[in-house]
Amino acid sequence: MLKWNNQLADNLKWTGDISNREQKELVALRVAEHVKDGQVIGVGSGSTAFLAIQAIASKVKKENLTVTAIPTSVEVALSCARAGISTTTLAQTRPDWGFDGADEVDSEFNLIKGRGGAMFAEKLVMASSPKTYILVDESKFVNRLGHNFPVPVEIDPRAIHLVETKLQEMDVSAVGLRMAKHKDGPVITEAGNLILEVRFNHIGLTTEQDLNAIPGVIENGIFFNYPVEVISN
Repeated sequence: MLKWNNQLADNLKWTGDISNREQKELVALRVAEHVKDGQVIGVGSGSTAFLAIQAIASKVKKENLTVTAIPTSVEVALSCARAGISTTTLAQTRPDWGFDGADEVDSEFNLIKGRGGAMFAEKLVMASSPKTYILVDESKFVNRLGHNFPVPVEIDPRAIHLVETKLQEMDVSAVGLRMAKHKDGPVITEAGNLILEVRFNHIGLTTEQDLNAIPGVIENGIFFNYPVEVISN
């Protein structure tokens, strides 16, 4: 089988520094222990997931395993390709299990995710998996969701004013449009949508569903009552 022989194909790097890298590497090694031959694994986005891909690739090579990944973003698909892990889609198969990171985790293992902008695909893969391991370091634990980060809300660009108007009727303190760092204008998701960042005064049991009931909202970064197991250092 021919392989690409160029720098971008071989150079596996994370963009920027990885905070708490030692802790995240330990967590990555722990999730790699769950990998078995023939499994299909949902692979989330973020720096901890990036390190887990490397740990899994090392185990696959060492033990001569066959493993397939369902990536949740282009970034993850590229990382899997560089690590030599084959990929598939939810349209073709269902994951045996998955792993992902999180921006915040509360005491009941509810989550806020989506700083990388991939919460729609991440939620699809998580909802399709019998179990998802959430890989976090101690900095991600909070007493209440929304303490450190706003909730990302992916929206159809045509609905931006309608969605903001509807959000003002909810218990929010601020609504902003996520702006890009290396392009002019807002962040555009892989599905061609925009992301609003919403600060809630309180996130309740129905907030996730209430957001998704607004016309034009594609998905949001609140993850309540998903089948997860948290792995931390």
